Amino acid sequence: TDAIALVDEIQKGEPLITASCKEHVIHLVRRLQEKLGENEDHKFYLFKVLRAHVLPLTNVAFNKSGSRFITGSYDRTCKVWDTASGEELRTLEGHRNVVYAIAFNNPYGDKVATGSFDKTCKLWSTETGKCYHTFRGHSAEIVCLSFNLQSTLVATGSMDTTAKLWDIEKGEEIVTLSGHSAEIIALSFNTTGDRIITGSFDHTVAVWDVGTGRMLHTLIGHRGEISSAQFNWDCSLIVTGSMDKTCMLWNAMTGTHIATLTGHTDEILDVCFDYAGQRIATASADGSARVYNAETKKCIAKLEGHGGEISKVCFNPKGNRILTASSDKTARLWDAATGHCLQILEGHTDEIFSCAFNYKGDIIITGSKDNSCRIWH
Repeated sequence: TDAIALVDEIQKGEPLITASCKEHVIHLVRRLQEKLGENEDHKFYLFKVLRAHVLPLTNVAFNKSGSRFITGSYDRTCKVWDTASGEELRTLEGHRNVVYAIAFNNPYGDKVATGSFDKTCKLWSTETGKCYHTFRGHSAEIVCLSFNLQSTLVATGSMDTTAKLWDIEKGEEIVTLSGHSAEIIALSFNTTGDRIITGSFDHTVAVWDVGTGRMLHTLIGHRGEISSAQFNWDCSLIVTGSMDKTCMLWNAMTGTHIATLTGHTDEILDVCFDYAGQRIATASADGSARVYNAETKKCIAKLEGHGGEISKVCFNPKGNRILTASSDKTARLWDAATGHCLQILEGHTDEIFSCAFNYKGDIIITGSKDNSCRIWH
Protein backbone atom coordinates (compact mmCIF):
# COMPACT_ATOMS: atom_id res chain seq x y z
CA THR A 1 0.00 0.00 0.00
CA ASP A 2 1.13 3.55 -0.70
CA ALA A 3 1.69 4.94 2.81
CA ILE A 4 0.85 8.53 1.87
CA ALA A 5 -2.40 7.55 0.15
CA LEU A 6 -3.33 5.39 3.13
CA VAL A 7 -2.76 8.23 5.61
CA ASP A 8 -4.75 10.63 3.40
CA GLU A 9 -7.57 8.10 3.54
CA ILE A 10 -7.30 7.70 7.33
CA GLN A 11 -7.17 11.48 7.79
CA LYS A 12 -10.57 11.93 6.16
CA GLY A 13 -12.32 9.99 8.90
CA GLU A 14 -10.02 10.74 11.80
CA PRO A 15 -10.01 14.33 13.15
CA LEU A 16 -7.13 13.55 15.53
CA ILE A 17 -4.70 13.30 12.62
CA THR A 18 -4.00 16.98 11.94
CA ALA A 19 -1.65 18.35 9.30
CA SER A 20 1.10 18.82 11.89
CA CYS A 21 1.27 15.14 12.84
CA LYS A 22 0.60 13.71 9.39
CA GLU A 23 4.30 13.24 8.55
CA HIS A 24 4.79 11.31 11.76
CA VAL A 25 1.88 8.99 11.00
CA ILE A 26 3.27 8.34 7.50
CA HIS A 27 6.60 7.49 9.16
CA LEU A 28 4.86 5.06 11.53
CA VAL A 29 2.96 3.36 8.71
CA ARG A 30 6.23 2.89 6.80
CA ARG A 31 7.89 1.42 9.89
CA LEU A 32 4.98 -0.98 10.28
CA GLN A 33 5.34 -1.99 6.62
CA GLU A 34 9.05 -2.66 7.16
CA LYS A 35 8.30 -4.76 10.23
CA LEU A 36 5.71 -6.85 8.39
CA GLY A 37 8.08 -7.23 5.45
CA GLU A 38 11.02 -8.54 7.46
CA ASN A 39 11.36 -12.19 6.66
CA GLU A 40 12.88 -13.34 9.90
CA ASP A 41 13.94 -16.93 10.26
CA HIS A 42 14.56 -16.72 13.94
CA LYS A 43 15.82 -19.91 15.53
CA PHE A 44 15.16 -20.10 19.25
CA TYR A 45 17.78 -21.43 21.64
CA LEU A 46 17.41 -22.29 25.29
CA PHE A 47 18.63 -19.32 27.33
CA LYS A 48 17.77 -20.32 30.88
CA VAL A 49 15.97 -22.93 32.95
CA LEU A 50 14.26 -21.49 36.02
CA ARG A 51 13.53 -23.84 38.88
CA ALA A 52 12.47 -21.64 41.75
CA HIS A 53 9.07 -23.02 42.59
CA VAL A 54 8.98 -26.01 44.91
CA LEU A 55 5.73 -27.29 43.37
CA PRO A 56 4.36 -27.35 39.80
CA LEU A 57 3.64 -24.15 37.91
CA THR A 58 0.09 -23.21 36.97
CA ASN A 59 0.67 -20.39 34.50
CA VAL A 60 3.12 -17.96 32.93
CA ALA A 61 2.47 -14.47 31.55
CA PHE A 62 4.52 -11.62 30.06
CA ASN A 63 4.14 -7.91 30.53
CA LYS A 64 3.49 -5.99 27.29
CA SER A 65 7.11 -5.46 26.25
CA GLY A 66 8.25 -8.85 27.51
CA SER A 67 10.84 -7.37 29.88
CA ARG A 68 9.20 -9.14 32.81
CA PHE A 69 7.16 -12.26 33.24
CA ILE A 70 5.31 -13.94 36.08
CA THR A 71 4.81 -17.55 37.14
CA GLY A 72 2.04 -18.91 39.35
CA SER A 73 2.42 -22.12 41.30
CA TYR A 74 0.89 -24.76 43.51
CA ASP A 75 3.40 -23.55 46.13
CA ARG A 76 0.96 -20.64 46.80
CA THR A 77 3.24 -17.95 45.37
CA CYS A 78 3.60 -15.91 42.21
CA LYS A 79 7.11 -14.94 41.14
CA VAL A 80 8.14 -11.93 39.05
CA TRP A 81 11.13 -12.46 36.73
CA ASP A 82 13.44 -10.31 34.65
CA THR A 83 13.40 -11.78 31.14
CA ALA A 84 16.80 -10.47 30.04
CA SER A 85 18.75 -11.95 32.95
CA GLY A 86 16.43 -14.75 34.05
CA GLU A 87 16.69 -13.31 37.54
CA GLU A 88 13.91 -13.65 40.12
CA LEU A 89 12.83 -10.13 41.12
CA ARG A 90 9.97 -10.73 43.57
CA THR A 91 8.02 -13.46 45.28
CA LEU A 92 4.40 -12.47 45.86
CA GLU A 93 3.40 -14.33 49.02
CA GLY A 94 0.14 -14.30 50.93
CA HIS A 95 -2.28 -16.69 49.28
CA ARG A 96 -3.33 -19.70 51.35
CA ASN A 97 -3.74 -22.08 48.46
CA VAL A 98 -2.73 -22.65 44.83
CA VAL A 99 -2.08 -19.48 42.80
CA TYR A 100 -3.85 -20.48 39.62
CA ALA A 101 -4.71 -17.45 37.47
CA ILE A 102 -2.20 -14.63 36.96
CA ALA A 103 -2.02 -11.50 34.81
CA PHE A 104 -0.24 -8.19 34.31
CA ASN A 105 -2.35 -5.09 33.75
CA ASN A 106 -1.02 -4.71 30.21
CA PRO A 107 -0.12 -2.44 28.51
CA TYR A 108 1.07 -0.74 31.74
CA GLY A 109 2.56 -3.71 33.55
CA ASP A 110 2.91 -1.98 36.92
CA LYS A 111 0.40 -4.30 38.59
CA VAL A 112 -0.11 -8.04 38.85
CA ALA A 113 -3.34 -9.84 39.75
CA THR A 114 -3.34 -13.35 41.21
CA GLY A 115 -6.40 -15.58 41.54
CA SER A 116 -6.25 -18.48 43.95
CA PHE A 117 -7.95 -21.65 45.09
CA ASP A 118 -8.25 -19.81 48.46
CA LYS A 119 -11.22 -17.98 46.79
CA THR A 120 -9.48 -14.58 46.81
CA CYS A 121 -7.82 -12.41 44.21
CA LYS A 122 -4.88 -10.21 45.17
CA LEU A 123 -3.58 -7.08 43.45
CA TRP A 124 0.18 -6.40 43.71
CA SER A 125 2.72 -3.78 42.75
CA THR A 126 5.14 -5.19 40.16
CA GLU A 127 7.87 -2.83 41.39
CA THR A 128 7.72 -3.31 45.17
CA GLY A 129 5.82 -6.59 45.51
CA LYS A 130 3.42 -4.86 47.90
CA CYS A 131 -0.14 -6.22 48.04
CA TYR A 132 -2.57 -3.36 47.35
CA HIS A 133 -5.84 -5.23 47.83
CA THR A 134 -7.28 -8.64 48.59
CA PHE A 135 -10.61 -9.12 46.84
CA ARG A 136 -12.92 -11.38 48.86
CA GLY A 137 -16.40 -12.54 47.89
CA HIS A 138 -16.20 -15.69 45.81
CA SER A 139 -17.38 -18.86 47.54
CA ALA A 140 -15.15 -21.24 45.54
CA GLU A 141 -11.81 -21.35 43.70
CA ILE A 142 -10.90 -18.54 41.31
CA VAL A 143 -9.69 -20.13 38.08
CA CYS A 144 -9.50 -17.26 35.58
CA LEU A 145 -8.95 -13.54 35.68
CA SER A 146 -8.33 -10.60 33.42
CA PHE A 147 -7.69 -6.85 33.54
CA ASN A 148 -9.52 -4.56 31.17
CA LEU A 149 -7.14 -2.75 28.80
CA GLN A 150 -7.90 0.53 30.56
CA SER A 151 -6.50 -0.96 33.78
CA THR A 152 -9.43 0.22 35.91
CA LEU A 153 -11.01 -3.19 36.52
CA VAL A 154 -10.03 -6.76 37.18
CA ALA A 155 -12.49 -9.57 36.47
CA THR A 156 -12.40 -12.93 38.25
CA GLY A 157 -14.16 -16.15 37.24
CA SER A 158 -14.87 -18.86 39.76
CA MET A 159 -16.00 -22.42 40.32
CA ASP A 160 -18.92 -20.83 42.24
CA THR A 161 -20.55 -20.14 38.77
CA THR A 162 -20.13 -16.36 39.03
CA ALA A 163 -17.70 -13.78 37.76
CA LYS A 164 -17.00 -10.56 39.63
CA LEU A 165 -15.71 -7.16 38.54
CA TRP A 166 -13.47 -5.30 41.00
CA ASP A 167 -12.40 -1.65 41.11
CA ILE A 168 -8.59 -1.52 41.08
CA GLU A 169 -8.33 1.91 42.72
CA LYS A 170 -10.88 1.44 45.49
CA GLY A 171 -10.30 -2.27 46.01
CA GLU A 172 -14.04 -2.96 46.00
CA GLU A 173 -16.39 -5.28 44.19
CA ILE A 174 -18.39 -3.44 41.54
CA VAL A 175 -20.75 -6.15 40.36
CA THR A 176 -21.34 -9.90 40.34
CA LEU A 177 -22.15 -11.51 37.00
CA SER A 178 -24.68 -14.24 37.82
CA GLY A 179 -26.43 -16.44 35.31
CA HIS A 180 -24.29 -19.46 34.55
CA SER A 181 -25.37 -22.80 35.99
CA ALA A 182 -21.85 -24.26 36.26
CA GLU A 183 -18.21 -23.23 36.80
CA ILE A 184 -16.79 -20.29 34.84
CA ILE A 185 -13.39 -21.25 33.47
CA ALA A 186 -12.69 -18.57 30.85
CA LEU A 187 -13.24 -14.84 30.66
CA SER A 188 -12.11 -12.03 28.44
CA PHE A 189 -12.73 -8.28 28.09
CA ASN A 190 -13.02 -6.69 24.67
CA THR A 191 -10.51 -3.97 23.82
CA THR A 192 -12.90 -1.07 24.42
CA GLY A 193 -13.69 -2.45 27.85
CA ASP A 194 -17.48 -2.18 27.63
CA ARG A 195 -18.09 -5.93 27.22
CA ILE A 196 -16.83 -9.08 28.91
CA ILE A 197 -17.46 -12.71 27.99
CA THR A 198 -17.52 -15.68 30.34
CA GLY A 199 -17.23 -19.30 29.24
CA SER A 200 -18.67 -22.03 31.42
CA PHE A 201 -18.93 -25.76 31.98
CA ASP A 202 -22.68 -25.25 31.36
CA HIS A 203 -21.82 -25.30 27.59
CA THR A 204 -22.60 -21.59 27.12
CA VAL A 205 -20.74 -18.31 26.80
CA ALA A 206 -22.36 -15.17 28.20
CA VAL A 207 -21.77 -11.63 26.94
CA TRP A 208 -22.11 -8.99 29.66
CA ASP A 209 -22.35 -5.21 29.73
CA VAL A 210 -19.46 -4.09 31.94
CA GLY A 211 -21.13 -0.86 33.07
CA THR A 212 -24.34 -2.44 34.36
CA GLY A 213 -23.39 -6.10 34.84
CA ARG A 214 -26.37 -7.06 32.68
CA MET A 215 -26.22 -10.20 30.57
CA LEU A 216 -26.70 -9.11 26.96
CA HIS A 217 -26.45 -12.43 25.12
CA THR A 218 -26.05 -16.10 25.79
CA LEU A 219 -24.14 -17.92 23.08
CA ILE A 220 -25.91 -21.27 22.87
CA GLY A 221 -24.85 -24.04 20.52
CA HIS A 222 -21.94 -25.94 22.00
CA ARG A 223 -22.67 -29.46 23.27
CA GLY A 224 -19.81 -29.66 25.73
CA GLU A 225 -17.94 -27.58 28.30
CA ILE A 226 -16.38 -24.35 27.04
CA SER A 227 -12.58 -24.41 27.23
CA SER A 228 -11.73 -21.00 25.86
CA ALA A 229 -13.37 -17.78 24.59
CA GLN A 230 -11.94 -14.60 23.11
CA PHE A 231 -12.86 -11.36 21.32
CA ASN A 232 -10.98 -10.27 18.24
CA TRP A 233 -9.15 -6.94 18.34
CA ASP A 234 -11.92 -4.77 16.85
CA CYS A 235 -14.52 -6.34 19.18
CA SER A 236 -16.71 -7.53 16.29
CA LEU A 237 -16.23 -11.29 16.71
CA ILE A 238 -16.08 -13.85 19.48
CA VAL A 239 -14.45 -17.24 19.11
CA THR A 240 -15.26 -20.14 21.46
CA GLY A 241 -13.65 -23.55 21.85
CA SER A 242 -15.37 -26.50 23.44
CA MET A 243 -14.98 -30.07 24.64
CA ASP A 244 -17.51 -30.94 21.91
CA LYS A 245 -14.55 -30.90 19.41
CA THR A 246 -15.74 -27.72 17.67
CA CYS A 247 -14.87 -24.08 17.62
CA MET A 248 -17.61 -21.51 16.98
CA LEU A 249 -17.56 -17.99 15.65
CA TRP A 250 -20.13 -15.44 16.85
CA ASN A 251 -21.16 -11.87 16.06
CA ALA A 252 -20.13 -9.98 19.21
CA MET A 253 -22.75 -7.26 18.80
CA THR A 254 -25.81 -9.44 18.23
CA GLY A 255 -24.68 -12.71 19.80
CA THR A 256 -25.66 -14.62 16.67
CA HIS A 257 -23.82 -17.75 15.53
CA ILE A 258 -21.75 -17.17 12.40
CA ALA A 259 -19.95 -20.46 11.82
CA THR A 260 -18.86 -23.75 13.33
CA LEU A 261 -15.25 -24.67 12.62
CA THR A 262 -14.95 -28.43 12.51
CA GLY A 263 -12.22 -30.95 11.76
CA HIS A 264 -10.74 -31.84 15.14
CA THR A 265 -11.38 -35.39 16.33
CA ASP A 266 -11.10 -34.62 20.05
CA GLU A 267 -11.75 -31.84 22.54
CA ILE A 268 -10.62 -28.31 21.68
CA LEU A 269 -8.54 -27.07 24.60
CA ASP A 270 -7.58 -23.58 23.43
CA VAL A 271 -8.51 -21.03 20.76
CA CYS A 272 -7.12 -17.64 19.83
CA PHE A 273 -7.23 -14.87 17.24
CA ASP A 274 -4.14 -13.31 15.74
CA TYR A 275 -3.75 -9.60 16.58
CA ALA A 276 -5.41 -8.53 13.35
CA GLY A 277 -8.39 -10.80 13.92
CA GLN A 278 -7.96 -12.39 10.50
CA ARG A 279 -6.97 -15.85 11.62
CA ILE A 280 -8.07 -18.24 14.33
CA ALA A 281 -5.90 -20.97 15.79
CA THR A 282 -7.30 -23.99 17.63
CA ALA A 283 -5.48 -26.51 19.81
CA SER A 284 -6.90 -29.94 20.46
CA ALA A 285 -6.55 -33.07 22.55
CA ASP A 286 -6.21 -34.92 19.21
CA GLY A 287 -2.59 -33.69 19.11
CA SER A 288 -3.08 -31.25 16.26
CA ALA A 289 -3.67 -27.52 15.91
CA ARG A 290 -5.49 -25.81 13.07
CA VAL A 291 -5.56 -22.37 11.51
CA TYR A 292 -8.79 -20.96 10.08
CA ASN A 293 -9.45 -17.82 8.07
CA ALA A 294 -11.95 -15.72 10.08
CA GLU A 295 -13.38 -14.24 6.88
CA THR A 296 -13.90 -17.41 4.81
CA LYS A 297 -14.15 -19.79 7.84
CA LYS A 298 -11.98 -22.23 5.88
CA CYS A 299 -9.21 -24.29 7.45
CA ILE A 300 -5.99 -22.94 5.91
CA ALA A 301 -3.44 -25.08 7.76
CA LYS A 302 -3.17 -28.19 9.90
CA LEU A 303 -0.34 -28.26 12.41
CA GLU A 304 0.51 -31.92 12.82
CA GLY A 305 3.45 -33.52 14.59
CA HIS A 306 2.91 -33.38 18.33
CA GLY A 307 2.74 -36.76 20.08
CA GLY A 308 0.20 -35.69 22.69
CA GLU A 309 -2.62 -33.24 23.35
CA ILE A 310 -2.00 -29.53 22.75
CA SER A 311 -3.25 -27.43 25.64
CA LYS A 312 -2.08 -23.99 24.51
CA VAL A 313 -1.80 -22.14 21.23
CA CYS A 314 -0.79 -18.54 20.50
CA PHE A 315 0.26 -16.32 17.59
CA ASN A 316 3.32 -14.12 17.73
CA PRO A 317 2.29 -10.42 17.62
CA LYS A 318 3.17 -10.23 13.91
CA GLY A 319 0.83 -13.11 13.18
CA ASN A 320 3.16 -15.16 10.99
CA ARG A 321 4.18 -17.70 13.64
CA ILE A 322 2.22 -19.99 15.94
CA LEU A 323 3.45 -21.53 19.16
CA THR A 324 1.93 -24.69 20.66
CA ALA A 325 2.49 -26.39 24.01
CA SER A 326 1.89 -30.11 24.38
CA SER A 327 1.75 -32.98 26.85
CA ASP A 328 4.47 -34.64 24.73
CA LYS A 329 6.95 -32.41 26.69
CA THR A 330 7.72 -30.20 23.69
CA ALA A 331 6.61 -26.86 22.33
CA ARG A 332 6.58 -26.29 18.60
CA LEU A 333 6.92 -23.25 16.39
CA TRP A 334 4.93 -23.22 13.16
CA ASP A 335 4.55 -21.10 10.05
CA ALA A 336 1.02 -19.70 10.36
CA ALA A 337 0.44 -19.57 6.60
CA THR A 338 1.65 -23.02 5.60
CA GLY A 339 1.39 -25.04 8.81
CA HIS A 340 5.02 -26.18 8.47
CA CYS A 341 6.78 -26.98 11.72
CA LEU A 342 9.78 -24.64 11.93
CA GLN A 343 11.22 -25.76 15.23
CA ILE A 344 10.74 -28.15 18.16
CA LEU A 345 11.61 -26.77 21.59
CA GLU A 346 12.80 -29.77 23.57
CA GLY A 347 14.18 -30.31 27.04
CA HIS A 348 11.28 -30.20 29.46
CA THR A 349 10.84 -33.52 31.27
CA ASP A 350 7.05 -33.30 31.66
CA GLU A 351 3.95 -31.86 30.02
CA ILE A 352 4.17 -28.20 28.85
CA PHE A 353 0.91 -26.46 29.63
CA SER A 354 1.79 -22.81 29.07
CA CYS A 355 3.67 -20.84 26.44
CA ALA A 356 3.95 -17.20 25.44
CA PHE A 357 5.74 -14.79 23.11
CA ASN A 358 7.07 -11.41 24.13
CA TYR A 359 5.82 -8.40 22.15
CA LYS A 360 8.73 -8.39 19.69
CA GLY A 361 8.24 -12.09 19.08
CA ASP A 362 11.91 -12.97 19.66
CA ILE A 363 11.57 -14.51 23.12
CA ILE A 364 9.44 -17.49 24.14
CA ILE A 365 8.58 -18.75 27.60
CA THR A 366 7.38 -22.28 28.32
CA GLY A 367 5.98 -23.54 31.61
CA SER A 368 5.94 -27.22 32.45
CA LYS A 369 4.71 -29.73 34.99
CA ASP A 370 8.40 -30.48 35.63
CA ASN A 371 8.27 -27.39 37.95
CA SER A 372 10.46 -25.40 35.61
CA CYS A 373 10.03 -22.52 33.27
CA ARG A 374 12.31 -22.07 30.27
CA ILE A 375 13.31 -18.90 28.46
CA TRP A 376 14.14 -19.30 24.76
CA HIS A 377 15.86 -16.58 22.70
